[in-house]
Amino acid sequence: MSSPASDHPAPRQPMSRTTLLGIGGVLVCAMIWGTTWYAITLQLGAVATIASIVWRFGLASAVLFLGCLVFRQNLKLTRGQHLAALAQGAFAFSISYSFTYASEGHVASAIVAVTFASLTFINLVLFRVAAGQRAAAVSWGGAILGLVGVAVLSGSEVLGTGFDRRAALGVGLALVAVVASAFGNFFAWKGQVQGSAAIPSTAWAMAYGTGLLVIYGLVTGVEFTIDPTFTYIGSLLYLALFGSVIAFGLYFTIARVIGYAMASYVSALTPPVAMLVSVLFEGAHFGWSALLGLLLVLSGQVLMIRAPRIAA
Repeated sequence: MSSPASDHPAPRQPMSRTTLLGIGGVLVCAMIWGTTWYAITLQLGAVATIASIVWRFGLASAVLFLGCLVFRQNLKLTRGQHLAALAQGAFAFSISYSFTYASEGHVASAIVAVTFASLTFINLVLFRVAAGQRAAAVSWGGAILGLVGVAVLSGSEVLGTGFDRRAALGVGLALVAVVASAFGNFFAWKGQVQGSAAIPSTAWAMAYGTGLLVIYGLVTGVEFTIDPTFTYIGSLLYLALFGSVIAFGLYFTIARVIGYAMASYVSALTPPVAMLVSVLFEGAHFGWSALLGLLLVLSGQVLMIRAPRIAA
C-alpha cells in the first residue's frame, strides 16, 4: 500500500533569488559575448593576433586591479591561489583566445560562437573526472543536446563549403579553444577552493595570461604594434571593457553561485546574438539546419536550468 507522500509528490520548489540573479547574469554575459565575436574580426589584419590579445587583456587586467584598489578588495593571494590563477590565465586567456582569434580568420564569427556551445558538456566531463563532481541526468541531457546542436550548426557550415579545408580548420581551432576554456574554468574553481575572491583572482589570471603571451611573442618575434584607426581602437576598448572586465568579472562571479557547468551555458546562449550580428555585418547565411541546431542548443539550456543540484 502506497503512502500519501508517494500519491502526492511534493511540488517543485521555485528557484531561489540567488539562482535567478545568476541566470540573469548569464543572460547579460550572453548579450555581451554575442557581439564580441564580431568585434574580434575587427582586430584581425594590421596588428599581430598575439599583440591584439595582449592589448585586450593587459588593459582589462589593469582596470580590474584599479577597481579592486578603489573598492578596497584584497589583491594578495596565497601561493596556491597564485598557481591556480596562473593556470587559469594560461588556459582561459592565453591558449583559448589565441586559438579563438585564429579560428575567426577562417570561418564566420557566428560559427566560432556556436562551437563554444559545447563548453558545457566538456565542463561536465572535466569536473566529473578531475574533481569527482556529479551532475543530474537532466544536466547531462541538456549538455548533450547542446553538443548535438553544435554539431548540426558547425556541420552545416562545413558542408555548405563542400568540406573546404579553411572552414574545417576554423572549426578545429575553435574546438581547441573550447577545451582550453574548460580547463580555465577548472582552475578558476581550484582558486575558489583555495579561498580566493572572484574579481581579484580574475585580475591576476588576466595579468598572468597577458604575461605569458608577451613572453611567447618576444620569443617568436611578434611585433607589438597598434593600429591607430577608430575601428581598431573602438573594438579593442569594447573587447577589453565590456567583453573582458564586465563579462568575465560577472561570469566567474556567478559561476561560484550556480556552478561552472550551468554558467558555461552562456556560450550556448550567445549564438542567437552572434548569428544575427554575423548576418548583418559579415553577410553570413544560415539555412534550416542552422535553425535546427540553434533550437537544440536552446532546448539544452532549458534542461540545464531545470536540472536539480546533486552534491559531489
